[in-house]
Formats: sequence, C-alpha cells, structure tokens
Amino acid sequence: MAVSLNDIKNKIASTKNTSQITNAMQMVSAAKLGKSEQAAKDFQIYASKVRKLLTDLLHGHEAENDKSKYHPFLKSRPVKKSAYIVITSDRGLVGGYNASILKSVMELKEEYHPTGEDFEVICIGSIGADFFRARGIQPVYELRGLADQPSFDEVRKIINKTVQMYQNELFDELYVCYNHHVNSLTSQLRVEQMLPIIDLDPNEADEDYILNLELESDRDAILDQLLPQFAESMIYGAIVDAKTAENAAGMMAMQTATDNAKKVIDELTIQYNRARQATITQEITEIVAGASALE
Repeated sequence: MAVSLNDIKNKIASTKNTSQITNAMQMVSAAKLGKSEQAAKDFQIYASKVRKLLTDLLHGHEAENDKSKYHPFLKSRPVKKSAYIVITSDRGLVGGYNASILKSVMELKEEYHPTGEDFEVICIGSIGADFFRARGIQPVYELRGLADQPSFDEVRKIINKTVQMYQNELFDELYVCYNHHVNSLTSQLRVEQMLPIIDLDPNEADEDYILNLELESDRDAILDQLLPQFAESMIYGAIVDAKTAENAAGMMAMQTATDNAKKVIDELTIQYNRARQATITQEITEIVAGASALE
C-alpha cells in the first residue's frame, strides 16, 4: 500500500508540473492573441480605405467607358484549373484548428475536383503542407515558420508568386481557405475567392468624392497598379485573420488542458486520501488485534 501511495503522490506532482506549463502557455497565447487582434483591426482600416478608393475609381471609369470590366483581375475566364491557398499552423497544441480546415478542403476537393487534375494547393503552414504531401498532393508553393504576427514583407514572396501565377494563367481562379476569428471561443471556416476580384461594386462609390477627384495619371494606369495590390492585401488580410484564430485556438486548448489537469489532480488527491485512510484503518485494526491477542 505504501508503494501505491508513493505512485499517487508522484502522479499528483507530475500533473501539477504539467498544469503549470499549460497555464504558462495559455498566458503566452493570450498575449499573442491581443497583438493579433490589434493587427487585424489595423488591417481592416487599411483595407476599407483601399476598397473605397478602388470602387470610386471603377465607378468613374465606367462612366467614361467599359474597359474596366475587361481588366484581367476583374474578368472571369473559363476555369481550367483552380488554386487554393490553405492556411494552417506550423505546430500542434491548437485544438481542432488544423483538423477542421483540412477536412473541409478535402471535402471540397472531392466534391468539385474529384480527379485532382484541375486542383492546385498553396500551403501556408507546415501542418497543411505535410498533410497534403502524405496524400499524394504536391503543393505548388509553400511557406513554413510564419511568425505569430506576420508582417507583409514576411509573406510578400508567396503572395506575389501566387498573383503572378494567376496572371500567367497557371490557374484561372484563386481561393483562400482559412479559419476566420470570430472571438476567443469561436472561429469560422471561410473559403473566399480572391481572383478574379468579384466583390468590388462601383455602386458603393461616393459621388461627391468622385466629382472632386483629380488624377495625375489616367485611371487605367492607376487600376493596373492598385488592383494587384488590392488582391495581395486581401490575401495578407486572410493570413492575419487566420493567425488570430490560431492564437485564440491555442489559448483555449491550453486553458482546457489546464482545467483538465486540475480535475485530474483533484481526483488523484481524493484517491490518495482514501488510500491513506485505508492504510491507517488497517494499521489500527492490526494494533487492536495484537492487543486483543495479548489479553
């Protein structure tokens, strides 16, 4: 019985150590989440300004001619091949964050690209890249080891490469698959079309702003510069959003692990007390029996 008590004490000590580690990791993830949420808010301000400028330019352009409708980034072309940027994490300990998105992408592939010949995948995150390789799907491009708060310079290469591949017609439409951060408890799977750009509505334009808008270059030249930048910024925004969801998932996973460790400690403590009580009871019984034998 003494050995059993020691085993229980060792388990309690080990679980307490694990609880301290997961609690520390939870606090680290919480700090990362705060920074990621601020970065996401800052990006939304930038994205709304660029979107407004583009809708105003397109509105004014349509008033002059219909050429804007035929810009390569706005015009849909026959789809021979589709590409998907899949954003996952580089490590585990994030609950079901990776599993949910990878399962959804595979279901999407089976439904819309059963042969796989018209399906390309671009991976951001080691988990996704390794997952697809293990299933015989070779990513056309991948990025590993992304920071928790990635700067645009850090992801510029993969974003620029992706946009260039679209311009070179290596694929005809581009989607981004990621987990959208709703709050600390919830994320939402999103599959958003990035190219061609289909959600710019010139009717959103501000008429008073357009009338007072003076352009140093013509609209075609400005659109040629702004539309690729807009597409790149939307991809970057999805990456920032996905990283925010990842940090939230990591925080909740560590909180759950800490809570579970505390439950295990409570259960082991009860088990230890019962075993100790049984040992004491047995010792008392043996003493009483010995005393009775001497009478």
